Amino acid sequence: MASIGSVGDAYDNAFAESTIGLFKTEAVSKRSPFLPGAIKTIDDIEFATMGWVDWFNTRRLHSTLGCITPDEFEAIYYAQPSTLQPELSPA
Repeated sequence: MASIGSVGDAYDNAFAESTIGLFKTEAVSKRSPFLPGAIKTIDDIEFATMGWVDWFNTRRLHSTLGCITPDEFEAIYYAQPSTLQPELSPA
């Protein structure tokens, strides 16, 4: 079953493929700021991945989110009262 669009259309897995492309370009390319040197072991990839994910979520500004980080966007979202969640009654 397709996750976004119908099977085989342009939207099928497009977001995942886009993120993987960013990861390859930004985190593990030869000029990546997340790698202190050449990749020699799986640990090198794991540490680069941790650094990239941290940067991606906490410091990278996303234009589609209004030029704020995903962490900031999430904090703003959850700070808003929601009418979809039931209120808890006092015990």
